[in-house]
Amino acid sequence: MKVLVAGGAGYIGSQVVLDLHRAGHEPIVLDNLVKGHKAAVKAGQLIVGDIGDSALVAEIIKTEKITAAVHLCAYSLVGESVTDPSKYFNNNLSNGITFLDTLVANGVKQFVFSSTAAVYGEPQETPITEEHPKQPTNPYGFSKLAFEGILEAYSKAYGLRYISLRYFNAAGADISQAIGEDHSPESHLIPIVLQTALGLRPFLEVYGTDYPTLDGTCVRDYIHVADLALAHILALESLAAGKESTVYNLGNGQGYSNLQVIEMARQVTGKEIIVKEGVRRPGDPAVLVASAAKIREELKWQPRYPDLKRIIATAWQWHREHPQGYSE
Repeated sequence: MKVLVAGGAGYIGSQVVLDLHRAGHEPIVLDNLVKGHKAAVKAGQLIVGDIGDSALVAEIIKTEKITAAVHLCAYSLVGESVTDPSKYFNNNLSNGITFLDTLVANGVKQFVFSSTAAVYGEPQETPITEEHPKQPTNPYGFSKLAFEGILEAYSKAYGLRYISLRYFNAAGADISQAIGEDHSPESHLIPIVLQTALGLRPFLEVYGTDYPTLDGTCVRDYIHVADLALAHILALESLAAGKESTVYNLGNGQGYSNLQVIEMARQVTGKEIIVKEGVRRPGDPAVLVASAAKIREELKWQPRYPDLKRIIATAWQWHREHPQGYSE
């Protein structure tokens, strides 16, 4: 299968690309490298460009004979989405619609979308199922939910078949250590913890210690990035086999507080990690824990690396070998 992976030079996208290649498929990567890294693309062909460039996307589809696409091109910083919603709506919605229109116009009607648990907002119950009410608490989550609505409309009107994957918290590095997590600025807890363990940061700031949780800090469901990638492959293969459009959660079904993650990282690294308490970030729900029963049942997806300590250990090995990320 020839798959156009938009955003394939990013953290999750590069893992999807590498594992598509490992599974015998042929990924074609489209990335503008604003957030992604050329060095992270370890398989397939990299084309530097933007999903909003309809002429370029159409040319790629025709030249490469693309049959399916994966969309991982969103801006994803919750706090930034609150302070600059225009940036998020223009990229995550406007460019995304242009991308969809170009795909449909050129006969590509199998589509996997990188969505998020942020579509749910503050959960009314946990674990969260796909049927849980959607009430995003920040523009990032709203942009993803709105795009899911657009996908549903396109599916009904144009015959586009899609699978939307609502990620919970991606973490870890490829088991081979070929690729890992490198954002600028870094906003994810585990790499920030590990950067602190490496001495690259003087301390770690925990945003909010007064949430209604066991220790007052946010609780999240962490999933290894390779298990996310596996779900994309299963989704693409199921669409190729004729599966109708649907939505799946992706998580391990177990939540860990920020302080629990930090303590586990201390055990993995053997390092003292200095923590300072900060105020809450706007738009952060207290608890996000997934029910992934639907994708387990329908696509037979099974996480291979569910243990959080192992997830952190894979990330620690990569960060020790790449303390400056891909820039070194």
